[in-house]
Amino acid sequence: MGIINAILGNASSIDVAALEKEYGPMLCDGEQIEQAFVVIRDKWIFTNKRLILQDVQGVTGSKRSYRSIPYGSINMFSIETAGTFDTDSEMKVWVKGLDEPITQNLGRKADVKNIQRILASYVL
Repeated sequence: MGIINAILGNASSIDVAALEKEYGPMLCDGEQIEQAFVVIRDKWIFTNKRLILQDVQGVTGSKRSYRSIPYGSINMFSIETAGTFDTDSEMKVWVKGLDEPITQNLGRKADVKNIQRILASYVL
């Protein structure tokens, strides 16, 4: 992950195999991690069944919050690609029961087409 992306809060892709050890015990039978992004210390993890949002809290990072969003709860999503002067992409996910979308900035190198494919294949 580039230091500029970390400072700006942009997400960068992380290796799925590295997450298997940490998140394996949380996954249900038949669930697999497909794509993941890290933003400083927080993570967005796309599985074949849900979206897991990890929020690392506190100075030491020992406290963590996990939100699990089944794809069936996602009403709508949008992905905005980077432009010439706007160097980051943006993803928004609208979830049933929430008034505002969950928003995340993604780095220029984020595979937004793959994110779009994952969301579309499970939400639509």
